[in-house]
Amino acid sequence: MRDPYDVLGLAKTASAAEIKSAYRRFAKKFHPDQSKEPRAKERFAEINGAYEILGDEKKRAQYDRGEIDAEGKPRAAGFEDFMRARRGRARQGAGPDPSHFSFEFGDGEFSRGASGVDPDFLSELFNLGGLGGGARARTSLRGEDVVAVATVPLALAATGGSVRVTLPTGKTLDVAVPVGVEEGKQIRLRGQGQHGARGGPAGDALVTIRYAPHPLFKVDGRDLRFDLPITLYEAVLGAKVRAPTLTGEIEITVPPGASSGRVLRLRGKGLPAAGDGAPGDLFATLRIVLPGGTDAELEALMRRWRDEKPYNPRAGLA
Repeated sequence: MRDPYDVLGLAKTASAAEIKSAYRRFAKKFHPDQSKEPRAKERFAEINGAYEILGDEKKRAQYDRGEIDAEGKPRAAGFEDFMRARRGRARQGAGPDPSHFSFEFGDGEFSRGASGVDPDFLSELFNLGGLGGGARARTSLRGEDVVAVATVPLALAATGGSVRVTLPTGKTLDVAVPVGVEEGKQIRLRGQGQHGARGGPAGDALVTIRYAPHPLFKVDGRDLRFDLPITLYEAVLGAKVRAPTLTGEIEITVPPGASSGRVLRLRGKGLPAAGDGAPGDLFATLRIVLPGGTDAELEALMRRWRDEKPYNPRAGLA
């Protein structure tokens, strides 16, 4: 995994807002279901992995301090400290710089027969981290991570629950969906990736949340938008009408003289936020719907209105 800052094209001084903006831009560009970019699937997984670190204030701080790596795993401080110490000693003339050593690997095994290796350094390396002092040490390999997309209904994103996902490994499992989960959020399932080699641990499954299309609502961040049909007399006289939300119908007031296209705002009726964040709002756009067929009385009324009370709603467009 590359440096998360490099993946999102950010400086280490980037603000939380800049991180979120960069993530959304790249996630949209490389989304596997939409992008025609080469290696879009791999880039999308890399982008989500970077945001999992930088989008979390605690993980970002741990990464900046060097406590975790780009995959969110604790760093093996012992080996790195050992290498830094050896390089420091080399600069002070106490011994060769181990970064210049060449090692021979054969069939996954570490060989002591490397040419030009300082015997003291090699001994220290084999005794580091439980490698032992034998002539050869068997290396286990961690399995590869896999990526998948979980398509979540909006109602489930609002209330939380679980959704079934089939991984590239063929395994099918239920993924817990937290209340208010954001689209593009990546959920890491530890040990659900490819099997490791030679007894190594399995990789992880990285599941990206995607909202399923809704027949009524369009998502705008945490806000929801939809068209609310009303009659001509409700628009002219005003009315109280029933309107849908993700959690059931509510009653809203249409003011008298409401034009088609007017937007009514229902605070807090959008998608809930994860944690203690404020929920989004629901925006209803009024659409006046005339009765089907012809109505002689309505037509006569409209002709009289046209002749006696004409007005031009397009006057400001010219």
